[in-house]
Amino acid sequence: MRFRIKVLLHGCNGKLGQVIVNLVKNHDDFEIVAGIDTNTSVSHNFPVFTNIYHCHIFADVIIDFSTAKAIPDLIQYSIQKHIPLVLCTTGLTPEDIELVHTSSKLIPIFYSANMSLGINLIINLAKRATEILNDSGFDIEIIEKHHNKKIDAPSGTALAIAEGIQSSIREECTLMYDRSKENTPRAKNEIGIHAVRGGTIVGEHEIIFAGTDEIIKISHSATSKEIFGVGALKASRFLTNKPAGLYNMDDLLDLTK
Repeated sequence: MRFRIKVLLHGCNGKLGQVIVNLVKNHDDFEIVAGIDTNTSVSHNFPVFTNIYHCHIFADVIIDFSTAKAIPDLIQYSIQKHIPLVLCTTGLTPEDIELVHTSSKLIPIFYSANMSLGINLIINLAKRATEILNDSGFDIEIIEKHHNKKIDAPSGTALAIAEGIQSSIREECTLMYDRSKENTPRAKNEIGIHAVRGGTIVGEHEIIFAGTDEIIKISHSATSKEIFGVGALKASRFLTNKPAGLYNMDDLLDLTK
């Protein structure tokens, strides 16, 4: 019999935080014991703290859907309390990423730019496609679309896709974000990334492999934010009783084979 996981929800009153709250209401495997958020206008059946250091409630895991500026304090708190961390916030700086890597030597951290199982599957498909198509002269472009409230561009997911593709290319390649600044033809070893912002688009990502007389596309569309919440809960269950280390969706997907 599986025990109920006690969750400290960091960013509990944000849109994705509230998705987690609603999912847990119908999930016997999890219990939110406390929340952290500067916005306290939403009422819950658990206490909400505006300062993470004021929380002294025991938790098995922290799920984070907050903002990048809150990450250093969150990681410090996780280390102090020895609590595993599922880190879902995007838009992290290189310094934040370095902090994540060094801190994972002390506590287990699950970090993914996108918590959707489907997105992480298409990253693996894109890596495999790149291995096959790159030597045949296919150009690679990534298009991502999100709602008009999203702050970071390109999305963390688009960058994760690009990173996966780059890892499958033997030659050095560069990322091109804005072709309007260049008055030259497309370079051979570059990956174009294009960001679209509008309306209430939850998230769409498309990888285009454009060759001579043929085009191959791999795409993913999110129609609800619930997929990210479901992924975060799966990651929380996965992280339980894991030793210190840095984990991601590749580790989780290996368990679902």
